[in-house]
Amino acid sequence: MKVSINHIRYYQEKYDWSADPMPVGGIAVLAQKIGAQLGAIEEIIDFGAKYKGALIVKVVSCEQHPNADRLHVCLVDDGGKAEGVERDGQGLVQVVCGAPNVYAGMLAVWLPPGTTVPSTFEKDPFVLEARDIRGQTSNGMLASPKELGLGDYHEGILEIDEDITSGTSFADKYELSDDYILDIENKMFTHRPDCFGMMGVAREIAGIQGQAFKSPDWYRLQPDFPAAEASELKLEVRNELPELVPRFAALTMSGVKVKSSPVWLQVRLSRLGLRPINNVVDLTNYYMLLTGQPLHAYDYDKVKAQDEGADRATLAARYPKPGEKITLLNGKTVEPRPRPETVTIATRDRVIGIGGVMGGGDTEVDDSTKNIILECANFDMYSIRRTSMALGLFTDAVTRFNKGQSPLQNPAVLWKITEDIRELTGGKVSSAVIDDNHLPKEMLERASVHPPATVTPEFINTRLGLTLSVNEMSRLLENVEFSVMRENGSLTVTAPFWRTDVEIPEDIVEEVGRLYGYDKLPLDLPRRDLAPAPKDPPLELKSRIRKLLSRAGANEVLTYSFVHGNLLDKVGQDRAQAYQLANALSPDLQYYRLSLIPSLLEKVHPNSKAGYDEFALFELGKAHNKSEHDDDGLPREVGGLGFVFAAGNKAAAARYAGAAYFQARCYLDMLLKDFAVVWPLKFEPLAGADLYNNPWIMQMSGPFEPNRSAVLRDGDDLIWGVIGEFKSAVKKALKLPDFCAGFELDPLLFTQPQSGQRYTSLPRFPKVEQDICLKVAADMPYRQLFDFVSRQLAELPQHSTLASLSPVDIYQRPDDLPHKQITLRLSIASYERTLTDSEVARILDKIASVAAEELGAERI
Repeated sequence: MKVSINHIRYYQEKYDWSADPMPVGGIAVLAQKIGAQLGAIEEIIDFGAKYKGALIVKVVSCEQHPNADRLHVCLVDDGGKAEGVERDGQGLVQVVCGAPNVYAGMLAVWLPPGTTVPSTFEKDPFVLEARDIRGQTSNGMLASPKELGLGDYHEGILEIDEDITSGTSFADKYELSDDYILDIENKMFTHRPDCFGMMGVAREIAGIQGQAFKSPDWYRLQPDFPAAEASELKLEVRNELPELVPRFAALTMSGVKVKSSPVWLQVRLSRLGLRPINNVVDLTNYYMLLTGQPLHAYDYDKVKAQDEGADRATLAARYPKPGEKITLLNGKTVEPRPRPETVTIATRDRVIGIGGVMGGGDTEVDDSTKNIILECANFDMYSIRRTSMALGLFTDAVTRFNKGQSPLQNPAVLWKITEDIRELTGGKVSSAVIDDNHLPKEMLERASVHPPATVTPEFINTRLGLTLSVNEMSRLLENVEFSVMRENGSLTVTAPFWRTDVEIPEDIVEEVGRLYGYDKLPLDLPRRDLAPAPKDPPLELKSRIRKLLSRAGANEVLTYSFVHGNLLDKVGQDRAQAYQLANALSPDLQYYRLSLIPSLLEKVHPNSKAGYDEFALFELGKAHNKSEHDDDGLPREVGGLGFVFAAGNKAAAARYAGAAYFQARCYLDMLLKDFAVVWPLKFEPLAGADLYNNPWIMQMSGPFEPNRSAVLRDGDDLIWGVIGEFKSAVKKALKLPDFCAGFELDPLLFTQPQSGQRYTSLPRFPKVEQDICLKVAADMPYRQLFDFVSRQLAELPQHSTLASLSPVDIYQRPDDLPHKQITLRLSIASYERTLTDSEVARILDKIASVAAEELGAERI
């Protein structure tokens, strides 16, 4: 939200609504106060600096350039104000100008040599100088609106439409000297729609400085609209959506002379970031900037022509029909139907605008317009927000409507702009005002959006830690036009009709505290128990996982819980199972993710491209699935741990023996070991797992290659997660390296009670290690053989020995493809004595014998 200090000062002088907003100490003091009590200031712009040296001059003569058909040699009268320029005997300065609209006797803006072209001031300053143009000296230039930063028009120079003395400073005349633009962060005003108008900000600036503010007389609930002054232009208003359009007011005007706005109006719009268009459209924007209430003007005849044979113009607020399209003012053609709740403004037969967002190009006001319709409506803020996001349209009207403008201010704003259009364009009112009003009767009677709130001084002081009196509180609130009644020691506070955010006693507390100044509140430390807070098991679990994976070299990332639908498609997940956001942060974040792995895989390629050869990423986060909900049918968040390891080039991948699966398995085994997960936990091939009763795992397993992945299943047949490599299609779509694998599981796996877990002391005698190599069928899973040998070792006397088994390698000879050789290492120690190699060899011989009988294994 951009605020011009001189703009506020102009209104202050015109309407006498408060004292001078600039405090002693200047702009720095004011900015600090606004930042502390109103909203954070992102930037302070010295707006007048760019117009330093610009002068209003009279073109005394204008002759054809002797050496150029499209150039003119002009002599301008600057009243002798510019220094260091060459003059003729009459004190006039020569300027070469190529504008087709230059003529003798006009007033224009001259930029003398040594001044900077205003439109280039902030980016790449262009400083003018006296230069020769086709044999004639040009001292500076006569400026167009675009060169002055007053819009996009550059086909001609700016013509001053007032009687002004030659040599007058352009900045002084149009209140640009010493003007500062405060760019206040919009988020600070999210709940304050009135502060999206200059009047609302001026009221707050007065309030935080202890000044009383009084709104202009025209800003009232029920203004008296002028009677029709010309032949009636019939208008019909139909509101089919009273819940989304609680108020829709409109009237017609005839005999409007549409042309460029006066310079003062162009200047006031431009310095607040709006582009001047024409006098009618500029006035709608002008009063939007003043009051925060967007308005729209239609060409009456163009609206009427949309309905063949109609005797009147029709404005209808309705839902869009299938197949309807509209070309908007910005030239973009959209189909509003994809968002069925979109409010469209239509005639009897055709859509002519997106309500609260943007009007259509077919009914815009242009130089040919003679008759207009003025519309001042109010729209549901949530509908506008969803429509804007769905259509990708973010306009100044949207910025204000999606904050929830007060529907009580519509008549006042419509009345004021009607008066100004009558004065500025010569238009005449040609219909009675139509006010389609669906507001509650009690709201209109009390002249406030919400009922009064009653609060005691003690209630306010207790929460703020202050000792303000009733009179002090009342004065703070009345300064910003609250109505305060004092009865029996209590305050009954009624918010003015433009305030939509004051509803409960706590809102009054906030208002008093902010106006008084939160920086003045006592700085007392809160009383609290010094006993340590109890540990939170879920937080402790996550912290321990983070530490373990970080120590192992993995990097934690935090990604959005929202993803693009295309990502779900790329990883093989069903977007129909994902919740779609009606009001997404951006068009790229429209769905809640179904699992964590896709979010991590999306980060692999950018990191590989940035030069990281190998890395591991993990995330502890939430996912959502339409199949996961509580007993009330509400969505249930599913917590997860996602992990991905990637080696981005062949050299990096070559450092790891075996497939990428085993590298991911190393990280998972490390976690399982540290959490002492020794209860029955099986790694079952994903290709043969029955997942149809587990929609969470079904979606989680989408990116994984079934023949190179496994599910983690416990003894109760519950599946806890998936580990493995990724499908070729996923690798191709997300540009993943070949050596890439990961896992995703429920962290609660590490908190489950362990079956048979017990403490085992270490033997004091040295251990003996020996390897056993068994040749088995190539299709026998490694896990089958490992579990078989482990069961044989379990038959050893547990009280006298401690044995463990670990893999060494898996090898397949090129000349014996039907078989593979698996080497396992036995580590064994006795609690009673030192074992000999021959004793360990006998154990392995027995294991080999049993393996030959039951598995057909051959010892190598």
